[in-house]
Order: sequence, then C-alpha cells, then structure tokens
Amino acid sequence: MSNTVNTINPTTEQIINTYTLLSQQQAEQVIEKSHQTYLQWRLVSVTERAKHLNKLASLFEEQKDAIAKLMTEEMGKVYAQGLQEVELCAGICRYSAEHGPKILADEERDMDGGRAIVSYQPTGVLLGIQPWNFPLYQVIRYSAANIMAGNTTVLKHASNVFGMAEKIETLFKQAGFPEHCFSNLLIDGKTASALIAHKAISGVTFTGSDSTGKKVAEQAGKYVKKTVLELGSNDAFLVLDDADLELAVKTCVTGRMINNGETCVSAKRFVVVESLYDDFKAQVKQQFEAMKMGDPMADGTDLGPMARKDLRDGIHEQVMQSVKAGANIVTGGEIPEQTGFYYPPTLLDNLAPGMPAYDDELFGPVASLIKAKDNNDAMKIANSSRYGLGGGIFSKDEKKAIELAKKHFDTGMININGYGLAQPNLPFGGVKESGYGREHGGFGMREFVNVKSIMIHSS
Repeated sequence: MSNTVNTINPTTEQIINTYTLLSQQQAEQVIEKSHQTYLQWRLVSVTERAKHLNKLASLFEEQKDAIAKLMTEEMGKVYAQGLQEVELCAGICRYSAEHGPKILADEERDMDGGRAIVSYQPTGVLLGIQPWNFPLYQVIRYSAANIMAGNTTVLKHASNVFGMAEKIETLFKQAGFPEHCFSNLLIDGKTASALIAHKAISGVTFTGSDSTGKKVAEQAGKYVKKTVLELGSNDAFLVLDDADLELAVKTCVTGRMINNGETCVSAKRFVVVESLYDDFKAQVKQQFEAMKMGDPMADGTDLGPMARKDLRDGIHEQVMQSVKAGANIVTGGEIPEQTGFYYPPTLLDNLAPGMPAYDDELFGPVASLIKAKDNNDAMKIANSSRYGLGGGIFSKDEKKAIELAKKHFDTGMININGYGLAQPNLPFGGVKESGYGREHGGFGMREFVNVKSIMIHSS
C-alpha cells in the first residue's frame, strides 16, 4: 500500500500536489507534543486565548482570496462561495473570542452547609476527523471553540484537501498560537482510528457519513472517550398548502445546489403538498435547467464539479438504482462528456421507500421530489427518515410553522421560509442517525470540558 496521496483538481483532473502520509508512530509523536502544549495552554487566561482567535479571524480576512482559491482548486467549490466560507470562519473565531470568557467562567452556587463553584476545565488533546466539503469551516467549527476552552487539537483531514489542512496549521501559527496547539496530521483513516486509543486523546469530534461515524463512536466507546458526531442527512423541505410558491422554489433550488450539492444540511427532499406539486415541479425543472455548470473560478458559474470522480460516479449509481426501482428523471441524470467531475442539476420524482433517492443521502446536485397528500402527510414523510440534521418549512402562517418546527419536526435545525447554513451564534447539530452533540453558539465550548463541582464547606 502506497504511503503517498495525490490531491487532484476536480475541474481539470490534474494532480495538484503529492503528500507523504505519516506513520502511526510519527502521528503519535505529534499527539504527545500536543499534550505537552496542552499542559501549558490550559493555564493561559481566556482573555489571552481570545486575542489569538481574533488574530486568526483577521488573517482569514486578509488571506481570503488565496484561501478560497485553494478550496476551489482542491474540491471544486464555486469561488464566491469559498469567500463566504472564509467570512463565516472569521465570524466563528470572533464569536468564540467575545463570548468564550463568559461561557467558560466559573459559576458560584449555594449549597447546604457552604458554597460551591462550578468550573469548566479543559480535558486534553482532541482528535478531529473532518471531511472535504467545507475544508476550512469543518475544521474551524470544532477547533476554535475547543482551543478557546483550553484544549489542544489534532486534525485528520480528508486526503483530497491536504493542502487546506497544511494551510490551516500555518494560519494558527501565524496567529501566535503555541506550537502544537493546533496540529495537522497527514494520515489515513486506519491510522486515525488507531489513534483514538492513545492515552493523550481525550475526545473525538467527527463529521462525515453515518456509517463511518458509528465506527468512530464504537472505537471511542471502548476507551470511554466522548465523541461529537455530525453525520449525514436527508433534509426534507416541506412546501405546505399555504406556502409562497415562488419563494419555496427559489429557496429549495438554492438550498439543494449550494456547494455543488455537497452539503450535509441542505434541501435534499422537496416534500410538496398535492395542490402545489405540479407547479412546483415545473418551476424547479426550469430553474435547474437554467443553472450554469462550469469552471468554479469563473464569474457567473452556479455549479462546479463534484469533488472526486468516485463521488460523481457514486451519486450517478444512486440515481440509476432509483430509476431502476421506478423513479423518474425530470431533468438531468446524465454524466456530461467533458473534462472535470461534473454532474448536472438533477430532479427525480415518482419516488418511494426502498429507493436510494428516498431513503439515503444523495451528496451532490440531485434533488428528490415527493408528493404529499396534505400538510400532515408532508410532516409524516419528513419524519420517516432515519436522519435528523436539518429541514425546512414553507408556510405563510409563521406561528403554525414555528409550532410544527418546535413540536413535530424531528431534526436539530429547521429553516422557516428560507435557507441558511451555519450561524456562529446558533447551535449546530442533529438527532437520530445524523449524530449528537452541538457546535457553535457557545455550546461547542462545553462539549469537551470537565464540568467540575468544587464544594466549600463552612467550618
């Protein structure tokens, strides 16, 4: 088995760079150095930690063009969306820096016979196993909060974005963080799994498929180590009978095709009531066919290539399996004859349970259109999924939509009459087979801390 990895530009299909993987022993040496840094970093004041995070945010903004270009080269993201990702990461760092001191502050509490202090203390070195689709954001999402909390982190990034992994480590160093406060490990999945057992690893945060996430949690469980899992999803966006149809169509198209359709929390199943179904279908078809697919660096491009050939071929196989089982291709569904790992905006309907397009996550520019008899049936269809990351509701009755979102929609995040990705001040995470734990909004700072009770008894 080769110990080298090539990163490949999905637009040109050309090799960008070649990287040599670390051995398990070499990776363990980095973890041990990270642990030594942790022993000192945990003693650094929260205000000092915040200064470094604010500096990191500034570096993101100063270098946003180069960072976004690297994303596009490695995984095909439309350049303008890469710039938005960099801005989001700067916002996460600033939010963590501003609110971290309060979130992590000791709490004084009364108790019988004295008083108590609840203290939030770091736990050690965290292993982050992260995917390629948001190659900066996925890493900053867990690392900023946990480093603010006094932990140190090591990263196992996806092999097709190793250039971004190295860039992130460089930026942490430029921001003044101590050596090995954030460390990049160029390793494969097998080595990452073995590292979970290392005595210095106090927890694991994973973003990726539900199948791999279960294996990570099982491995961590053997050593009684906490995990945070943000797994796949098959988000349903419900178009109820009183929806603004034009808004619903526009939003669902955006929500499905953002990031070339390679987004966990995105509009994947369009569940539309029967009375609006035909009009919705016709308008989505029209907008899908109007999208410009091409060079992600070019102005005006709506859809770039998928990140890898195997991913493009995989989603096409899911489409073909669904068609074989009775699904209908409304538009798209053919691999274009051109350089690059492109797949066209694709809409499927006539779907039923048992089809990949109904049951499974389609991680690319393919949407599943499902007809519901009425509003109640739409919610039933939405909740029938084994996933529960995000979702959406379109209704002119905002009060009713909020009630459905709070009490009836089994997901971690819900959009009403719109679509949005992550927000630095709001919790991010799911339920069911979409995982557990929360990031952002201060919640991520308390996922991997020791919530310590100190009881002072009166003499």
